[in-house]
Amino acid sequence: MRRDRNTKIIATLGPASSNPDAIRRLFKAGADVFRINMSHTSGPALKDLVSMIRSVELELKTTIGILADLQGPKIRIGEMAKTVTLEEGATVVLDRSSEPGDASRIPLPHPEVFDAITRQSTLLINDGKVRLHVQEADEERIECIVDVGGEISSRKGVNLPDVVIPISALTSKDREDLEAALNEQVDWIALSFVQRAQDIIDTKELVAGRVGVLAKIEKPAALNDLDNILAAADAIMVARGDLGVELPLELVPGKQMQIVRSARKHGKPVVIATQMLESMIESPVPTRAEVSDVAKAVFDGADAVMLSAESAVGKYAKEAVATMNRIAIAIEGEEAYRGIIDAQHHEPEATTADAITAAASQVAHTISATCIACYTTTGSTALRAARERPDRPILVLTPSLATARRLAFVWGVTRILTEDAKGANDLVNRACGQAKKIGFAKVDDRIVITAGLPVGTPGTTNLLRIARVHERH
Repeated sequence: MRRDRNTKIIATLGPASSNPDAIRRLFKAGADVFRINMSHTSGPALKDLVSMIRSVELELKTTIGILADLQGPKIRIGEMAKTVTLEEGATVVLDRSSEPGDASRIPLPHPEVFDAITRQSTLLINDGKVRLHVQEADEERIECIVDVGGEISSRKGVNLPDVVIPISALTSKDREDLEAALNEQVDWIALSFVQRAQDIIDTKELVAGRVGVLAKIEKPAALNDLDNILAAADAIMVARGDLGVELPLELVPGKQMQIVRSARKHGKPVVIATQMLESMIESPVPTRAEVSDVAKAVFDGADAVMLSAESAVGKYAKEAVATMNRIAIAIEGEEAYRGIIDAQHHEPEATTADAITAAASQVAHTISATCIACYTTTGSTALRAARERPDRPILVLTPSLATARRLAFVWGVTRILTEDAKGANDLVNRACGQAKKIGFAKVDDRIVITAGLPVGTPGTTNLLRIARVHERH
């Protein structure tokens, strides 16, 4: 299905949207990919949701991406005897005891934290509402001073912004959820609380190419290893929820821009997530600030923007998707948009495929071609085309259903499933015919085509062709 924008939309499914009618409405409103949050989804529920999405996909004769978001190793305090208030300047001890906590001691059932933490480290509890700094620490107890007081109750989350915790990004629950996601043939899995590139490498060994691996950047440690994470991951997400807890809030917009630009340089899709239209959980219209937030992500050149609670539990799920759709269309139509996108352009890699793809973008602009058509089996040619951020639509022709689905949140691409061309002439005829059919070209228009010869050989993009659309196409 053709969209009138380049920036894609990811919508999270939940109680407000976990039925075929709701999924159909969200897709028609503009959702390109559906996210399934495994923090709140069982294996059987995942199976049902995937089945619903695939039935809508079949009904609408399109391809839809599915992202399974793994919960990750969330660190939480243990049980408290009751809700307590920690006062600023007070001393509090965190220990490994399973006894219920009080205002003077808090159970922390995570031995890995005691192994890694040091004096002057910061601990944030309850989404950063309570802030502690470490005075003394050993293998059994952590003595802290309360810098910012507040209420503490059982099982509240703990963030350690300046500590790299020596734990895998995959918990035992994540491994079970990952296996379930692979069995259901989802298109992407999102890895939460990534700290280092090795987290991605370990996960990719498990998935063995069966699914794309997206790294969620929500810890300062990940920012310190960003280039290596980008090299290892298939895509990246700026997960601003926990990132905004572990970093000073005023630094998050700058880090967001840095991550987007780094991802574009590496040619990896990048998603902006968390609280984009938060007020639309309860309201049919967003705030002006939220509209500006989505607009900034579009101006930055992000591949996709994501809705979380807005579409999962919100009263106005369809309206939230439709609003995001309208914002993206409006911003991409702004006079300043093209200049900002072009100013962030990176030089192509010194390979034949990258050179061909970069040339295709330039040629299409120079001759006013109506679109760039690229053939791809694995999706790598489409990613290269999107990396260029051309000012013409990108029509991706692929024989692979998995590839078409996996490209669903890549900037600017419209995917068409087609058989492999039988030769160079068939390749041109198919590209022209599909461009005309979808409305990217009409008779006498020119299109630019990239492909690899011999046809059907992955990784051989070596052809750039200008073709004129004829009546017979």
